[in-house]
Amino acid sequence: KVDKVMGEVGLLKEFATRFPHEFSGGQRQRIGIARSLVMNPEFIIADEPISALDVSIRAQVLNLLNVLKDEKDLTYLFIAHDLSVVKFISDRIAVIYKGHIVELAESEELFANPLHPYTKSLLSAVPIPDPEIEKNKKLMVYDPAIHDYSTNKPVWTEIKDGHFVWGNSPEIEMYRKELENNISEGAK
Repeated sequence: KVDKVMGEVGLLKEFATRFPHEFSGGQRQRIGIARSLVMNPEFIIADEPISALDVSIRAQVLNLLNVLKDEKDLTYLFIAHDLSVVKFISDRIAVIYKGHIVELAESEELFANPLHPYTKSLLSAVPIPDPEIEKNKKLMVYDPAIHDYSTNKPVWTEIKDGHFVWGNSPEIEMYRKELENNISEGAK
């Protein structure tokens, strides 16, 4: 079973007799993935699985994770700070601020229609490959003081099918209007 799983993650079965210090970072990550696959899981928690890897190795590991997700019908809880990576690997994204989920939507929906101010600030920080656009883009800074929850408490609300956001009544109304405007502008 070990040989089979080693092969599935792109490692030779001869590697099973090597010592940890004999592996590169990418190989170690593949071994970690293989270890999790031995138990035939349905759900894997991947906490910053590529953060310490070179860019080229990151792409290989991400592609491997995507292939395994499809082949083995896996579900990942993929925890990362690099939002371009999160978009690539995720079907749905939950944005967490200080331990609370503030927005949840399908990947494409979240990137196209971010509603919560914290989500917007995170997405504004994603690097853009075009230097001219990157140079002129406006970064948004999240200020939690904009929320007044002293009298009107926030609730978890489904704004659109599968798109949830945390906010109080006035914020939810504002998010609904913003989403309607985004949709009508996109239709033009």
